[in-house]
Amino acid sequence: MELLSTPHNIKITSITCDSFKICWDTDAKDRERITHYFVDLNKKENKDSNKFKHRDVPTKLVAKAVALPMTVRGHWFLSPRTEYSVAVQIAIKQSDGEYLVSDWSEVVEFCTGDYSTAHLKQLLEKAEVIAGRMLRFSVFYRNQQEEYFEYIRTHHNGVMQPYLKDSSGSHGSPVNGTLHGIFFSCNTEFNTGEPQMDSPYGRLRLRVDAEHLFNPGTNLYFADFYCMYTAYHYVILVLAPKGTAGDLFCRERLPLLDSAHNPFLTCSQDPEGQLVFHHAQDLILELIYTQPLSLALGTLGEIGGHQLMSLSTANAKKDPSCKTCNISVGR
Repeated sequence: MELLSTPHNIKITSITCDSFKICWDTDAKDRERITHYFVDLNKKENKDSNKFKHRDVPTKLVAKAVALPMTVRGHWFLSPRTEYSVAVQIAIKQSDGEYLVSDWSEVVEFCTGDYSTAHLKQLLEKAEVIAGRMLRFSVFYRNQQEEYFEYIRTHHNGVMQPYLKDSSGSHGSPVNGTLHGIFFSCNTEFNTGEPQMDSPYGRLRLRVDAEHLFNPGTNLYFADFYCMYTAYHYVILVLAPKGTAGDLFCRERLPLLDSAHNPFLTCSQDPEGQLVFHHAQDLILELIYTQPLSLALGTLGEIGGHQLMSLSTANAKKDPSCKTCNISVGR
C-alpha cells in the first residue's frame, strides 16, 4: 500500500497552562483517508525521548482524526511554564486492526503558559477555606542581614528598590520571575499581637507602620497559595499603589481583593476614622510591595528570636501532592 505523506508545517496555538491546539499540513491525496493521529509529547529536557518512532508502534496519544486544529488537554497533565517538544504522525486504521502510519513530522518546541485568573480563583477559594480568624496588627516588617541595609544606604540613598520575584510557590503563578517588589511579613504572635520573633532572613528587622504600605490608595491582589511539604501554608499577596506599574501588571493577571473584606489581610476604618489592620491567623502571609520604599519610614532593630533558615521560602518548591493547595492543572 502506498505510504502516507509526512505531516509538515506544524503549528502550535492557543497555549494555556494546561492545553494547546495543534495543526499541520498533509498532502491532498491523504486527507480523506486519515482515520487517526499519533501525537508524541515530551518535556523539552528529554529531547531524545521520542521513543515511539517505529512505524508499527502507536505513540503516547492515539486520537481519532478530527478537524484541525486539534485541542490537546489533560492527556499528560501538562504543567505551567514548562517547555515541551511535540511531533505527530497520521495513520489509517486497517481492517485487521493494524495501523498504516506516516513518518514522524519534525519536532516542534513550545512552552506552556501561566495560571489564568480562573485558575488563580480556584487557588483563592482553597486558601479561603483555611484562612482562620483574623488577628489585629499594626506593622509590616522585613528581615535582612546588616549587609543588605548597609548596601541600601550606600548605593540607593537609603531607599529599598523592588527586585524580581523568585520562583517560590506554585510553578504557574504569574508573578514568578516577572513582578518586581519588596518582600514584607505581617504575621504576629497570637498571644502578644507582636511580630513573630523568629526569621530565616536575617537578624535585623525593619518595622514599618502598616498605613505606609496599605491604605485606601493601595490595591490588594491574590497571587498564590502553596506549602513546602509541611503543615504550614503560605499565601502570597501583592500590595500595589493604585495606578503604578505594579498595579497595572497585577490588574491584568491577578484576582483583586476587597481591601476591607477578605479573609487574608484587611484595612478598614474604626468609628474614629483611624485605619485598622487584620491578618489571617492560620496562614503565613508573604507580601510583595511594588514600589521603592525609604528606610526612613521605618525603624530598624535586632530580633530576639532565632534565625531559622529551614523556614526560608526562597525559591521553595510547592508540594505537588498536597490536596489542600493544589488545583486540577499542572504543578
